[in-house]
Amino acid sequence: MAAHNEEHYPHPTPKQYVQIAVFLGALTALEVGLYYLEIGVDSIDTAVTAPMLILLALIKFLVVVAWYMHLRFEKPLLSKFFTGGAILALVLYSATLIFLGAIAVGV
Repeated sequence: MAAHNEEHYPHPTPKQYVQIAVFLGALTALEVGLYYLEIGVDSIDTAVTAPMLILLALIKFLVVVAWYMHLRFEKPLLSKFFTGGAILALVLYSATLIFLGAIAVGV
């Protein structure tokens, strides 16, 4: 039998999973804090908090996909398929929101 010539990356240790969970918890706490800043007495503008919340959610999504769903340790082709699909979904959602007027486009 021919030996498989695949690259195998070591999976995270339990300690690394805990570190990732703490990181995700800190990002969640930051999101909650931003939300309360937006509705508080000294509120900041939604135009500032909304993109920040979207960015934090995207970072959390990528961390979960890469580490907990083990995409980081799979073949590069699978990562390319996932990335392509995610980009297409973002373009579709953005175009739909622009078309419906939910996102203002500076013209």
